[in-house]
Amino acid sequence: MKKLNLLFIGMLSACALNAQDISDALRYSQSEVQGSARFRALSGAFGALGGDMSAVSINPASSAVFSQSHASFSLSNLDTSNDTQYFNGFTTNSNSNFDLNQGGAVFVFENRNNSPWRKFSIGVAYDRTNNYEDSWNARGTNPNNQSIDFYFLNYADGKRLDEISALPGESLADAYSEIGSIYGFAHQQAFLGFESYILEPDSDDDANTSYFSNLANGDFRHDYSNASTGYNGKISFNVATQYEDNLYLGLNLNSHFIDYQRSTLLFENNTNSGSVIRSIEFENNLATTGNGFSFQLGGIMKLTPEFRIGLAFDSPTWYTIKEETTQYLATVRDDNGSNATQAINPQTVNVYPEYKLQTPSKITGSLAYIFGTQGLLSFDYSRKDYSNTKFKPESDAFFNDQNAIISNTLTDASTYRLGGEYKVKQLSFRGGYRFEESPYKDGITVGDLTGYSLGLGYNFGNTKLDVTYDQANRTNETPLYNVGLTDAAVIDKTNSNLTISLSFNI
Repeated sequence: MKKLNLLFIGMLSACALNAQDISDALRYSQSEVQGSARFRALSGAFGALGGDMSAVSINPASSAVFSQSHASFSLSNLDTSNDTQYFNGFTTNSNSNFDLNQGGAVFVFENRNNSPWRKFSIGVAYDRTNNYEDSWNARGTNPNNQSIDFYFLNYADGKRLDEISALPGESLADAYSEIGSIYGFAHQQAFLGFESYILEPDSDDDANTSYFSNLANGDFRHDYSNASTGYNGKISFNVATQYEDNLYLGLNLNSHFIDYQRSTLLFENNTNSGSVIRSIEFENNLATTGNGFSFQLGGIMKLTPEFRIGLAFDSPTWYTIKEETTQYLATVRDDNGSNATQAINPQTVNVYPEYKLQTPSKITGSLAYIFGTQGLLSFDYSRKDYSNTKFKPESDAFFNDQNAIISNTLTDASTYRLGGEYKVKQLSFRGGYRFEESPYKDGITVGDLTGYSLGLGYNFGNTKLDVTYDQANRTNETPLYNVGLTDAAVIDKTNSNLTISLSFNI
């Protein structure tokens, strides 16, 4: 990532300056199975069980199942492996991240009066709902005449030349900032393409609105890297109650937060006859922060001493999000038989207006069967309609277009989770399986997810120690860019987690 020797803050006005798209909407609408080791060992199938701090994140009635006050915290190590194919190129990337991913406590108060409301509980729980530590690399030769020049041509089409070029005597950095402040993101991209000699106007006139590329048709060698860091977390404030012997009810008020950074870098080279531009280096950096609110309602009922059912509703999450971007572009061109380099390093941080994102709601139904003190089986089914994801305000023309794309591209998706536990004295053996459907109608851009989990637990009395290993796999077809160079890299992603939890009665 280029160092910013000079930091210039461009406060961009709210009209037509947005750079958000469907990938941003989906990123903050999805969540992973996080939480305690016991919770992960059952692949998160805890909606009808309760009695675990992370179960509160699925069904808020879970805290009332505790017979006494309880606390737990968990440490997890995430290993991510990406096998990437891009045309004739194959690459492998892996990275590891260790962090505190869960913690919380619940306080149980028994009602000693002669009342059907037997007890109530209050608690607070933290769960990391997404880990964005990831990196992948797409390297290969694109044989489809597809170059990054299509990205800049697409943004330049229909824009006046005097709106995407520097004024006489004006520095490229100043022009980039001014164009972004006045006209917005799309004009900035067209400016980069023009001033780097990737694009040429059909006529050298301020009113010109059509352009052609200085790259000739042929094969293009691409080396594209994508690296991200950050996380999405949730703090739940919980209250729950037990009514008579068989009914548990609960409510969560959730505070969400986002911290996400991504850097992408493309190197493109060609030896095509007639190409003026021989190589391109294009870097984009994104920093995102946000906070949000949601609530959950849930209930658990014992139909018999052994058989339980659960039902939970997750409201939409209403986010307020801030984004900042930086860019860098450099080209090498054939200048009458010699190489000439043009570098555009604006050293400008584009600060975008806050925007709202509403993620879809979710409904979860659960079943569990308890085999006395020997073990249990549990099953959760949830459904979420990703096509209901919305950027706001919807009156904004750009957001309205993006919402239409989301509605036409995404669909409702089901998640199935199955878990079991078997006890031998103080030792517990656990396992789980989960399957998540693709949120895309095509089922390809983001594929289905399958995962399994294995865990052990030991009960010392008031203290329990649990350890779990879980793994999940999903194949995505990710376009390098959402505009222009939309050829996709096929990424086979495997996430492996080792989680250790310590829990104790208070």
